[in-house]
Amino acid sequence: MAFALRKRGSSTFERAADGSMTLIEHVRELRNRLFRASLAIMIGFGFGIWLAEPVRILLSKPYCDLPGSVDPETNKCLFVQLGPADLFLLNLKIGLWVGLIIAAPIWLYQLWAFIAPGLHRHERRYAYAFTALAAPLFAAGAVLAFFVTAKGLEFLMNVSGDDISTTLEVTRYISFVTNLILLFGVAFEFPLIVLMLNFVGIASAKRLLSWWRVAIFVFFAFAAVVTPTPDPFGMTALALCLSALYFAAVGVAFLNDRRRGRGKEVYAGIDDDEVSPLEFDADPVVAGQRVDSAAPIGVPEPVAPPAPIERRYDDMT
Repeated sequence: MAFALRKRGSSTFERAADGSMTLIEHVRELRNRLFRASLAIMIGFGFGIWLAEPVRILLSKPYCDLPGSVDPETNKCLFVQLGPADLFLLNLKIGLWVGLIIAAPIWLYQLWAFIAPGLHRHERRYAYAFTALAAPLFAAGAVLAFFVTAKGLEFLMNVSGDDISTTLEVTRYISFVTNLILLFGVAFEFPLIVLMLNFVGIASAKRLLSWWRVAIFVFFAFAAVVTPTPDPFGMTALALCLSALYFAAVGVAFLNDRRRGRGKEVYAGIDDDEVSPLEFDADPVVAGQRVDSAAPIGVPEPVAPPAPIERRYDDMT
C-alpha cells in the first residue's frame, strides 16, 4: 500500500496551490479562517460600539448644520425616537458597520488566503491591483455622498415651507445616509469593471472609447435615480465624477493595449465579415528527395524474468 508523503517545509499555501491537500484539510482550513475572521469582527464590533455615538453624530452633521434643526435651549439636533429601543438598536447597527470596517484587513485577508491558491500568478497580481484601487474609490464615493446629502437636505427642508414643522426620525435618517453612502461607493467601483473587461481581453480600449455616449447617458440616468433630490446639483456632481473615472479607466486601457501590442496583429485592420487578402505566388514545384528503403528490424533482446515480489518494493512502499 502506497502512502502519500508530505513535503518538508511546504506551507499551507503551497500545498493548496499544488493540489496536495485533501478535502478534509480544505474544510479544516475554511473552518479555521472563518473562526479567525469571526473573532476579528467580534473584536471590531466591540470597538464599533464604543465609536457608535461619535459616528452617529458625524452622520447627523448634514442635518444638524441646517438652520432650525437645533434646539436653541439644549443646542441638540431635533430628532425623534418612535420606540424606546430604537436608539439602542441603531447604535448596535452602527457598531456592526464600524466593526466590519475596522476588521476588514483581517477578514479580507482570510478570504483572500483561502481563494488565492486556486488562482494563477498573474490573476493574483491583478487582484492585488484591483483591491488597492477599490478602497480609495469607495472612500471617494462615500465623501461625495456625504456632500450631496448636505446639499440635498437643505433643498428638501426648504421645500416644506414655513408653515410646516419638520422633525426627522433618527433611525430613518441614519438609514437614508448610510444607504446613500453605500450606493455612491459601489457606483465608484464601475471603472474597475471597465478595466477588468480590458485586462481579460473582452473589450479593447478603442471599443470602450466608442461606447462613451452610451456610458455618459447611463451615468446621468443612474445619477438622476439615486440622488435624493430633484435638483441638478447632486445629479450632475455624481454623473461628472463617474464620467471622469470612466475616461480615466479608458486611458489606462489604452496603455495596457499598447503594452500588450494589441491592434498590431496581422489581421487587426480587417473586419469580421471581410475576406482576408490571399497571395498568389506561382512558386515552381521542385522534385522531392529520394527516399531510401527501410532497413530490417533487428532481433529484440531477451526480456529478463521479473524479480520476486518481496524484492520489488523498498521499506517505504
